[in-house]
Formats: sequence, C-alpha cells, structure tokens
Amino acid sequence: MNRKYTVAIAGATGAVGAEMLKVLEERNFPVASLKLLASARSAGKKIKFCGEDVTVEELRHDSFNGVDIALFSAGGSLSKEFRDSVVSSGTLMIDNSSAFRMDDDVPLIIPEVNAHDMKKHKGVIANPNCSTIIMLIAVAPLHRKFEIRRIVASTYQAASGAGAKGMEELISQSRAVLDGETAVPSVFVHPIAFNLIPQIDTFLDNGYTREEMKMVYESRKILGCQELMVSCTCVRVPVVRAHSIALNLEFETGASPDMVREVLAESQGVEIVDDPSAHKYPMPLDASDKVNIFAGRIRQDISLPDSKGIDMFISGDQVIKGAALNTVQIAELALSSEQ
Repeated sequence: MNRKYTVAIAGATGAVGAEMLKVLEERNFPVASLKLLASARSAGKKIKFCGEDVTVEELRHDSFNGVDIALFSAGGSLSKEFRDSVVSSGTLMIDNSSAFRMDDDVPLIIPEVNAHDMKKHKGVIANPNCSTIIMLIAVAPLHRKFEIRRIVASTYQAASGAGAKGMEELISQSRAVLDGETAVPSVFVHPIAFNLIPQIDTFLDNGYTREEMKMVYESRKILGCQELMVSCTCVRVPVVRAHSIALNLEFETGASPDMVREVLAESQGVEIVDDPSAHKYPMPLDASDKVNIFAGRIRQDISLPDSKGIDMFISGDQVIKGAALNTVQIAELALSSEQ
C-alpha cells in the first residue's frame, strides 16, 4: 500500500475502539490522518496514536467528509443512524455491531474465511459476532475439508464481551465478595463474580437468546451454507478477557483427530495447543492479548459412528480477533483491492 488514507474510528473511547487504535499502530496501517469520534461528553479528550495526541471529536453527521474508511464500534443504533451519512460521503463503513450483519447487500466478513465476499459491498461491510469469528476461524477450514453438517457449540464468554463496563463489574464484584460484601449487578442481569450466567442478550420465542441465534444465522451466511445445522448455548463466565467454546462437529465424511490437527496446523489464524498429558490445552488466560485462536482437546466423538464426529475446545481474545483485528483486516483487504 503506497497511498495513505484518512481513517475515522466511531466509538474511539470504548474498549474495542481503543484496541482498534492499537491494532492500526501495530500493523502499520497506512494512516494519513485519524479522526477519533465519540459522544459529546468525550469530545476534547486526547488519545495517543503513534506517539502523537489526537483529540476526540463529537460524532456528527458531517464527521465523514474526506474520510476514506470509518471503523464503527459505537453500537447498533448509532451505526443505523449514521450509515447514510457515512456512505453518502464516499466513506467505506466497516461496522462492528449487529445492525447490518444479515442484510443481503452487506458482506459479513472474516478475512481468513470468506474474503471473496468483499466485492459485494455497497459501502458497508459488517464484522461478525465475536463468538462467531472465534468459532469459524477453527471450523471453516474443517468445513472446507470434511463438510460439516452439524455444529453444537457451548460458549464460555468473558466479561469483556460486555465492554469495559463488564470487565469493571467483574473485578469490582470479585473484590466485594472477597471482602464479605454483596455483589450488586448493573451491567449483567445477575452477579458475575464467582457465577455463571446462561443468558447473553434477550430470549426469543424459540427459547434461544439473540446471541445464540446470531451464531446460527451468521455461520450459515459466512460459510454460504443455509442448510448447516447449528445449535448454541451461550454462557457468561467470570473471566475478564477471551472467549472459549466447546465444539461438537459432525462431518459428512470421516475425520480422525490427527486429520483435524493436520488441517488446523495449516490454517491461518489458528494455533494448536493440544497435549493433555502435559496439561496443555486452550485457556482464556493464555489466549488473552493474542491474535490467534487456540485449538485443542481434539478427540473423536465416541457417540457418532464411522468417525464422523469431533469434539474440540477453542479460546480466543474476542476484543482483538473477535472485534478490532478482524475489522482492521477487513480494511486492509478493502485497500489492497484498490491497488
């Protein structure tokens, strides 16, 4: 990339916005100028980027004049409100919310999985749900090789999935409980310290939550497989950062654990951590602040005949790969297609 670009980050003061800044700097993204956008109460705050102070501006409808790419992590309602203003300015909008993910004219992109869908965009590209990204980084190469017919996923989602306030609530509640005080929930519907909450987002009529159905619908769209059977149970756990997922995969053809490891070892974005005898397997503590998804506990599903099932466990930092890094990678792909 020889040219440099004007980049805006909407939601720059949030946890994902801060990580986007870090990723842009670490990957030497060709930034000519940077606009940091947030609410009026954050306007005037200064944030460092490449050693320079950048002043946060209020997010307004005229904020995108002269902007090449806008990375949005400001919430679905604001994404919907500002979409027309962004696109009419000739700015490419890469959105981290769920606002447009299932729109037919909006590509839903994981660069390692379906970069070919990028060309369908009409000014907006969507970043998938963080758990969907973490899951499909490991699942997509196996689907290409063995054709997955059914996925059963149980997620162990960190407090950081609810942003900076979620992490703060877990830490403050943990201190309170250890001091013999009562943990009072604010961000979550129940205390998160020393607890598990089998609800993420609201419940739907079918008994699943919106988070669970996001993983169903998004997986089908990204893999281009509407008949794929997916069932999820999403659980919030008292972990500060990095999501984990227990996966049961049913294939059309037989696949041994060694065959699965061989495929994953050659897959971009995956790191195999799978030596149970040495107590080595994916854990959120190890996956935190890492760009790769860790995969392990790979074993044959003994309940299915003909070696057509595999169980495995994965962990990944959803703030990085599940949000900020994936968004920046989409931007990099968009720019490379212009060269």
